[in-house]
Order: sequence, then C-alpha cells, then structure tokens
Amino acid sequence: MLFKKTANTLLAALMLSLATAPVYADKPEWAGGGKNKGGDQGDHGKGGNKDDRKGNGQGGSQSNGRSDVNLSVGAYFGGTQRQAVHDYYGSQFKSGKCPPGLAKKNNGCQPPGQAKKWSRGYALPSDVVYYPVPSTLVARLGPPPSGHRYVRVATDILLITIGTSMVIDAIEDLGGL
Repeated sequence: MLFKKTANTLLAALMLSLATAPVYADKPEWAGGGKNKGGDQGDHGKGGNKDDRKGNGQGGSQSNGRSDVNLSVGAYFGGTQRQAVHDYYGSQFKSGKCPPGLAKKNNGCQPPGQAKKWSRGYALPSDVVYYPVPSTLVARLGPPPSGHRYVRVATDILLITIGTSMVIDAIEDLGGL
C-alpha cells in the first residue's frame, strides 16, 4: 500500500514537472526581444527588411500563394499591385463616380467630414470606417499574407493585420489617379 502511494506521488511530481517545462523555454529570435532584448527595433518603418531570400521583396516565404506574417511596415505593395489598383479604380474616378462611402466634393471623392486618420505601423482608430476590397481587385493584387487583409479607407487601399488592425502598407489617394 505504501509503495502504491509513493508511486502515485512520484508520478504526479513527474507530470507536474513536465507540464511546467515550457515555461523555461527561450523566445525564438524572430519573436522579438529574444536574447538581445530587441536590438533590431530601430529599423521599424524604414524598410529595413532583413529577409535575404530571393523573392519579390515582400518579406516572408511563399507557401500555397500566401506569405508568412513577417512583413516590414511600408514595404509590401509594389508596382504591379499599384497598377492593378489604378486599373480598377481609375475609370471610376475619371468618370466622376465615387466608391461606396465617399461623397463627391469639388476636389474629388472625399470621405464625409474625415481627414486621413491612419498611419503606417499603427492600428486603425476604432472610429475609422473601412470597406472590404472587391474580390475582383483582390484577385489582381494576389491573396494577402496570412493573418492580413486588404481594406479601403476613404481613397486609400490598406494592408492591415487581422485582429489588431495595424496598417502594414498602403496605396494612397486613389482620387489622384
């Protein structure tokens, strides 16, 4: 009887020690901070992408058409995507039509009573109204990276994170196309 009680106690202690083992694990280097306590944080927003792989300059590797979530702020949209947006919205703006949610003003399509309220590298304020990008345009832009989505805010197309709504990159001022 004493042997069974001791064995159960030892088994419980072993299971408890195994359950707490992940607590002692170090953060991976890519998780931020790491062992050098965030020594690379001075490059945010300056296009300092340390991705040395050959690719399209969008950061992250390609897997089934989507990029990993390691993106540099302000370095996602390229010339091909800007041209796709120009082709899609250019005819609407030139014909005098405004996308949904924008009012026609003397200087083009403007959001009613709003100036630009967003900034790259920061979350969208909760009072900013945004619209999904039409699926035909998403097909031209290519799928957004995993954990991200395209939205339109006023006359801008943004790539934002899902959950925090942080603005990663933007194609600004569609009215000036």
